[in-house]
Amino acid sequence: MTLKELQPQLLALSMEEKAQAIQILAASLSNVWIGIEKTPGVMGGDACIRQTRIPVWLLVSLHNQGASEAYLLEDYPILTAADLVNAWLYAEAYPEEIKAAIARQEAA
Repeated sequence: MTLKELQPQLLALSMEEKAQAIQILAASLSNVWIGIEKTPGVMGGDACIRQTRIPVWLLVSLHNQGASEAYLLEDYPILTAADLVNAWLYAEAYPEEIKAAIARQEAA
């Protein structure tokens, strides 16, 4: 998709959605994601929730299998609602990375 094709959709977003889009773009440009860390040697270097060993791909996989956000927060009490928002934003920005990580785990 080109920027020219995307422009009408961007302009149709609400102010809140535009702010979120700006956050996503800024994070992807700087490769710094609030609340998401990639540490070599920790969980294979996969993107994890800050200061945990909980990979983003795991949360996405569980969510895709029907786990609600409430269930995830209950099952992983160290997580906050903001952690899930950060995980979803990261997963939206890097869908191929998340798909590949899930596929790797399913093949293992």
